[in-house]
Amino acid sequence: MKTPAYAGFWKRLMAAIIDTLLVVLIGGILAVFLGTVLGSVTGSIVGLFAREGFMPAFFSTLFFFITVLYVLIRWLYFAIMESSSYQATFGKQLIGMKVTDLAGNRISFWKATLRHFAKILSSVVFYLGYLMIGFTEKKQGLHDMIAGCLVVND
Repeated sequence: MKTPAYAGFWKRLMAAIIDTLLVVLIGGILAVFLGTVLGSVTGSIVGLFAREGFMPAFFSTLFFFITVLYVLIRWLYFAIMESSSYQATFGKQLIGMKVTDLAGNRISFWKATLRHFAKILSSVVFYLGYLMIGFTEKKQGLHDMIAGCLVVND
């Protein structure tokens, strides 16, 4: 089997910036819109019965829905795209990369989900889990190692 060309730190960083901009713009707008609708209805009901008054309950409920929806949209974007036949998010596609398992196969939705949430661990201590990409043999970050994934040049 031919050794794949692993995608390096700087290429992956560029793809991450593109994906973050995309998710923040589209996902953020969608989360704010849907969160406002859900939060307004729920916040109004909660606010009527809240001790601290209508407005604090309304805004905390609104913020809750916007946050939950944004996390959900971000997770689904990465998990669906990376487990799809494209094996990449739009940012990775633009830069020419894809996500595979250790054997070079397409990953499942659940493996993509594990990889996505493992990124939390990669960023916990000064983003060292991401910086590992520049120093490991297969250019893997901590989240890649946890999920058993590789990011390769397409």
